[in-house]
Amino acid sequence: MTGRYTTIAVETLGAVARLTLARPERANAMNQAMLGEIGDALDAIERDGQVRAVIITGAGSAFSSGFDLKEQMERRPAGVAAWQPLLRKDFDTVMRFWHFRTPTIAAVRGPCLAGACELALACDMTIASDDAFFGEPELKFGAGIVAMILPWIVGPKIAKEIILLGEDRIPAARARELGMVNRVVPTDALDSTALAIANHLAAIDPNLVRESKRAINRAYEARNMLEALEEALAIDLAIEGAGSPDKAQFMDIARRDGLRAALAWRDARFSGGAP
Repeated sequence: MTGRYTTIAVETLGAVARLTLARPERANAMNQAMLGEIGDALDAIERDGQVRAVIITGAGSAFSSGFDLKEQMERRPAGVAAWQPLLRKDFDTVMRFWHFRTPTIAAVRGPCLAGACELALACDMTIASDDAFFGEPELKFGAGIVAMILPWIVGPKIAKEIILLGEDRIPAARARELGMVNRVVPTDALDSTALAIANHLAAIDPNLVRESKRAINRAYEARNMLEALEEALAIDLAIEGAGSPDKAQFMDIARRDGLRAALAWRDARFSGGAP
């Protein structure tokens, strides 16, 4: 299974499948190719029928920096028609983990930002190493939020603080306090802890696990969560389709001087530090 992919790796460990985001040279940024391969891998896991838990993690020292800004810089999508299929694919990949019938576990080390943070939140459980950090920096460079899951996890006050301030260095311990993370473990125990939890889940009647997950999800969906997420996606589409002046300047600097320079420009605008 692993050999079919170029941006991810998939291992079967007994009744557990481990999906690894495998672009460590780009902090596992999720480009369109990776999103397609994640979907294909999850399809294969569903067809297999023997997998009872899924772990998603990142290669190297990062979980993922989020959706690939360099790819956006090169493709230059402009207008609603160009952005619609891109954002739809982003959103559907994140939400696949929420809807996936088999329980999903995010094992996070290092940065877990933007779309990757949303993906980790969509998983049933998130285990973080003590060097992991989370955040939603999109507004600081003129982008919107693709999958607005955070308010459903931490409540509106904290979600507004994180999203509107563009917080991008939330330590694992703080993320656990907020309910974004289930457990924080030493870095060298991350993989074994995630696998132990997955194996525990795999030992339980899979139909019982599946139906219990569905019941818990339904408690949120009955409050119109899915409709609210679709509306938030439509708002993000309008934002990206119109194009923020901040995003345009960020991308212009990135194309001219490189992404590192654009990130430095972004950070310099907030040199006074977090309020």
